[in-house]
Amino acid sequence: MNVAIIGCGLIGRRRSQHLAGARLVHCIDADLTRAAAVASQVVGCDYGTDWREVMNHPGVEAIIVATPHDLLAEIVGAAIDAGKHVLVEKPAARRADELQGLSQRAARRNVRVRVGFNHRYHRAFQHARRLVDQGALGPLLFVRARYGHGGRPGYETEWRAQPERSGGGELIDQGVHLIDLARWFLGEFVDVSGFAATYFWDMPVEDNGFMLLKTAARQVAFLHASCTEWKNLFSWELVGRNGKLQIDGLGGSYGVEKLTFYKMLPEMGPPETTSWEYPMADNSWATEMAEFIVDVRTHREPSAGLEDAIAALSIVARIYEESDRDHRA
Repeated sequence: MNVAIIGCGLIGRRRSQHLAGARLVHCIDADLTRAAAVASQVVGCDYGTDWREVMNHPGVEAIIVATPHDLLAEIVGAAIDAGKHVLVEKPAARRADELQGLSQRAARRNVRVRVGFNHRYHRAFQHARRLVDQGALGPLLFVRARYGHGGRPGYETEWRAQPERSGGGELIDQGVHLIDLARWFLGEFVDVSGFAATYFWDMPVEDNGFMLLKTAARQVAFLHASCTEWKNLFSWELVGRNGKLQIDGLGGSYGVEKLTFYKMLPEMGPPETTSWEYPMADNSWATEMAEFIVDVRTHREPSAGLEDAIAALSIVARIYEESDRDHRA
């Protein structure tokens, strides 16, 4: 499959290195030097600064969109109308309303649109999903998760700190990963509450987001996303009636990725404990890309797709609204 990448920053470069057999034929970035650097990995790969030029490129079957948030939905819409398949980075837009109608347009054009919630494809989460599907935990009760980093010098001046470009702060950045993972295991959340706060960074978006989400079956997700964590952290727990799964680390600065299964015994007391560690390189990007290629080749509906992005962004919006009311009170 021939692909183009629009947005050749950190994530676009990472995507270019994990194409799962697809061929990179065109790179676009507002900074021509960055586009050229990514294109140089492949002999004959074109590059430029105008994303519109790839829409009519006859050799491009699919487009990877890895731009700042304010351009994501516009480019996805244009790609759909051009008949191109799309892998768009999360959160896929600044607001849910920017994505309304895109699923229907994609269906009419018979193209697949996958949203890059790549955390689903980490080895620990893939293993956890299998254990849950096998019934290892019994009925699921709640999720408790934390995801955070400490920023970097100048963080408050980057595009992520500009609400007109980013749509928000930590909730829309790392928080949507936590929301997506919680929905993946527990389903839809019908009761949403939370708080978005700016404690440290001098910027008009939040540096901490706290969420309390509840399903119709009264399952709960307690989620916290932060860029005042100082030591990078990923901690995710799923509790069922018969045991608990805990995932710590994502590799790199977040620590070795590890899955632990705490199996409750008939006599209760200390659980039977089994752990798996994944010290090898992160393969989630390549695995997700391979799934996208299967989506395209088999006309399969992607998971995660646009409706998952809309659900996550709708939750973020409700928390922003609640925080605004709290601030005005």
